[in-house]
Amino acid sequence: MSLDQRATTQGGHDSDALGALGYRQELHRGLSPFASFASGFSFVSILTTVFQLFIIGFGFGGPAYVWTWPVVFVGQFCVCLVFAELAARYPVAGAIYQWSRRIASDPVGWMAGWLMQLGYVVSVAAIAIALQAVLPEVWDGFQIVGGDPSPTSSTGALNAIVLGTICIAVCVAVQLLGVTRVAIVTRIGVTLEIVGIVLVVVALFAHAQRGPEVVFDTAGVQGDGSYLWPFLASMLMAAYVMYGFDSAAELSEETDDPRRVTPRAIVRCMVISGVGGLLLIVAALMAAPDLASPDLASQGIAYVVTAQLGDVFGRIVLGIVAASILSAALAISTSATRVMWSMARDGRLPFSNALAKVSPRTRTPVLPSIVVGVLSIAVLLINLGQSSVFASVTSISVVIVYLAYLFVTVPRLYHRLRRTGRHDPEPGTFSLGRWGIPVNVVAVVFGIFLLVNVGWPRAAVYDPDGSGGWFLQYSALIAVVVILALGLVAYRVVASPGEQKGGL
Repeated sequence: MSLDQRATTQGGHDSDALGALGYRQELHRGLSPFASFASGFSFVSILTTVFQLFIIGFGFGGPAYVWTWPVVFVGQFCVCLVFAELAARYPVAGAIYQWSRRIASDPVGWMAGWLMQLGYVVSVAAIAIALQAVLPEVWDGFQIVGGDPSPTSSTGALNAIVLGTICIAVCVAVQLLGVTRVAIVTRIGVTLEIVGIVLVVVALFAHAQRGPEVVFDTAGVQGDGSYLWPFLASMLMAAYVMYGFDSAAELSEETDDPRRVTPRAIVRCMVISGVGGLLLIVAALMAAPDLASPDLASQGIAYVVTAQLGDVFGRIVLGIVAASILSAALAISTSATRVMWSMARDGRLPFSNALAKVSPRTRTPVLPSIVVGVLSIAVLLINLGQSSVFASVTSISVVIVYLAYLFVTVPRLYHRLRRTGRHDPEPGTFSLGRWGIPVNVVAVVFGIFLLVNVGWPRAAVYDPDGSGGWFLQYSALIAVVVILALGLVAYRVVASPGEQKGGL
């Protein structure tokens, strides 16, 4: 049998499997295992997020904050394994939305989709706006509006919106060209990112100023009290990074042999991100010229790279980071598009008929791509004169994604304990087997812990400059209550009438 014949046969099997779940093949299927992995790895994007968020962990916990990374990794890896198993059982676009509605109920699934959609849209804006901390450092010409390029200045905030808008517009344009073009961009971005991580880690270890014992240095951040509280606060850095690995599942309907490929992509994404991120943090701590330097506290790894490796190498690395940001924004916006399209296909959104249409030429959702782009740009505008509010909104987006994750892990654990077997993976595909219950228990317990920890009303996180008072400080709790309430109303008004497509 020729390769073309095998591909045709496999495509037929994939379409039949999708048909068994209640849908027909509408999207273009043809993504390779590496393209599937790239979609998840680009979302997490450790080169971007660790560079961007190092100062949060270091600021709260000192060098010893590095221990929060393996703690969060273990918990999130258990979540990742639960998701990988469900990706093998239900290889459908919409991932979290589809899984939760099938293993819990339609209202729970709709709420999970609602939360993921909001979280994704804000995440697109948050990653796109990070270009302001990178591009003007590479070349002054990227400070398009002139003035101070600092993200906290008025001109820096305005320029961040301009760069972010351009980034999002490019992402929309690439999506409209089809998933094949999306895969090309993310593959290039991931390749550059992995090369960049290896170069930075090796170079920083070669310029180490101190030994690995630095990971036990708390820098006295606890004062006379316990280190537990700074440790919990510094854990936010790892929590902000290690999510989104499930985005490979969003492209299940466009991936060849998704029952086998997608679970592996999810697991590989998490493992490589976990190991790479840890090495990057340790290398930066060992190579930092002065751990007490205010530049390290304000600029993070970018300062270490420039100080130890020179301005030219630093600009090259920042260029790679910029490419990773574009790739990450594209991966996140593509995931958001697939969730919106999946819910619209089920008739669960306003204007579902229009949102569910697929381009006959590219076989990709058109209107959802545009809507996600417009909404993400609207979120960007919050940054203009309201940087504290924007920071709070991005933190809240992480909280609601973790809440959506629980809408999957909790009902999955329920079925495991009841031993219903209804949602077990097909024979020969990824399965946790006898480890299912303990892994799922850890996923649920740690998910609840992260939800509480990330959403805890820390003024230093939600109102760092003290301008918003109690409202900003408690904004995560307020936002979750409001979002859930609006979601319930929206479900009753928009989503509940009629019969839903897609089998259970």
